[in-house]
Amino acid sequence: MTSEQTATGFLLLVVVLLLLWAAMEYVRSPFPPVKATLYFLNLLLTRLQWSACALQSLPVDQERGAVIISNHRSSIDPFFVQMTTRRLVHWMVAREYCEHVAFGWFLRAVEAIPVNRGGVDTASTKAAIRYAERGGLVGIFPEGRINLTDELLTAVRPGAILIALRAGVPLVPCYLQGVPYRGTTVGPFFMRAKVRVYFGEPIDLSEFQGRANDRELVGQLMLRCARALAQLAGEADFQPRLAGRKWKPEDPVAEATV
Repeated sequence: MTSEQTATGFLLLVVVLLLLWAAMEYVRSPFPPVKATLYFLNLLLTRLQWSACALQSLPVDQERGAVIISNHRSSIDPFFVQMTTRRLVHWMVAREYCEHVAFGWFLRAVEAIPVNRGGVDTASTKAAIRYAERGGLVGIFPEGRINLTDELLTAVRPGAILIALRAGVPLVPCYLQGVPYRGTTVGPFFMRAKVRVYFGEPIDLSEFQGRANDRELVGQLMLRCARALAQLAGEADFQPRLAGRKWKPEDPVAEATV
């Protein structure tokens, strides 16, 4: 057998193995066809293009709802959280992206929750609470926008705490390391990276149930959860801060994510 035949045979073997893997993922997928296809493509992108690896799966029981908070360094951050679980994560995303002609269809397909930038958005808040109450996963970036600074976290907003308290679910801190960004939404798709996903233990807020209107308590709980996120990043001494003083307990998502 010539070296060319050997190379061709090896390439065919790789293709066959890839197809078998894809077939197995489809069979095992809990999602309907469209979501299953997007989930599979997400696995390919995160693992091949960005060499993503999670040290553990999302630490939430299969039937349990939860709110996931993460640092926010890139437009593709949700991809890396989604690769860790076979459950759909409903991310809160600025409404203009959900209505964008190019990728609005994608955000609708993955059931992102559209959020208005600024002001009260009761519908989005209620949608997030419903998802979590019914055993779903809700993803929130408490910084509100992509962090372009050298700080681990910019000022955080307490919306995630309010939703978790009202839904009666735990909050899970997640730290994303090495996610690429080049100033545009699509830029990261053309960049290589080595991404790592770290989860902290779920934070049980049940002892504070019914106190979602206690502004001071909610703020302190948000800082506590942000410190847990900082510990995942190896920066235990980092002191997070709350964003401004204009937020209200009845308006947990006054700032939309990007």
